[in-house]
Amino acid sequence: MAVLADLPYTPRGLGALARTGVIGVLMPELANPVFPAFAEALESRAAAAGYSLLLCDTRSSSVREEQYVRMLLGQGVDGMVFLSPEAADTGSSHGHYQQLLEDGVQMVFINGQTPPLGVPDIRIDAHFGGYAATRHLIELGHERIGFVCGPARSIPARLLTSGWTAALEEADLVADPACVSHSPFGAAGGAAGIARLLGSVRPTAVICSSDHMAFGAISEAQSRGCSVPGDLSVVGFDDVPLASYSSPALTSMAQPIKEMAKAAIDELLERLGTELPEENAYSRVFRPRLVVRDSTAPPR
Repeated sequence: MAVLADLPYTPRGLGALARTGVIGVLMPELANPVFPAFAEALESRAAAAGYSLLLCDTRSSSVREEQYVRMLLGQGVDGMVFLSPEAADTGSSHGHYQQLLEDGVQMVFINGQTPPLGVPDIRIDAHFGGYAATRHLIELGHERIGFVCGPARSIPARLLTSGWTAALEEADLVADPACVSHSPFGAAGGAAGIARLLGSVRPTAVICSSDHMAFGAISEAQSRGCSVPGDLSVVGFDDVPLASYSSPALTSMAQPIKEMAKAAIDELLERLGTELPEENAYSRVFRPRLVVRDSTAPPR
């Protein structure tokens, strides 16, 4: 591994390789329904342009991500799409992205949140999402609003938190750090996060960093005798297809998945067809949309 780390990713440069019509897609997990939804939307747009996808599950590991990058380049992919990449984790290594850029590899991030790298980033406005979700709960009459947040090192989680803070301060409410519970992404993390809040500040409402986390939070709250939304209103983020079928149906901030996937594939194909200088990299920001269902209600 030490020797490999000193070797370039593409010794001959991608320009010397024939096009394969294949795009590599790297995502952190498949258990969270939002990522298969993105994969489906990316595949649909790529297929319409005559491309196939090679899907890689990095399991939120920077080491696995680097290994998959080498495998994809060995397969001769034309370009790569990184979905919620390790670049959005301030605690992970980012050196392999810079090396890919230097080697001329065309790539696009979705929710990468890393302008300094010079990679086009198609991303959701996480700050607005946190703000809008909090405003919804405030308008229902909630004042003690918790946040079951992703890991503190996650840039999107930090942006969601900043939106939560802005909405509370705008309403002259206290953005108490004790109301923020950092947990790993996923249902188990959501359950652990709400357990900590219910054992301390006991919020009347909570926002979760993802629908997956919200499902875990609802299950844990109900197991503790809390009625949702009677005792605890819950808002998720993503609006995955399962959100409307959960019990209760989940209020969520919807990501425009199809539109974001289309923008990512279109940007990558444009870069594959032209020699764009690095400074032309840009970020396109999409606003999430509040979808109100049965998991939120005025406090008792």
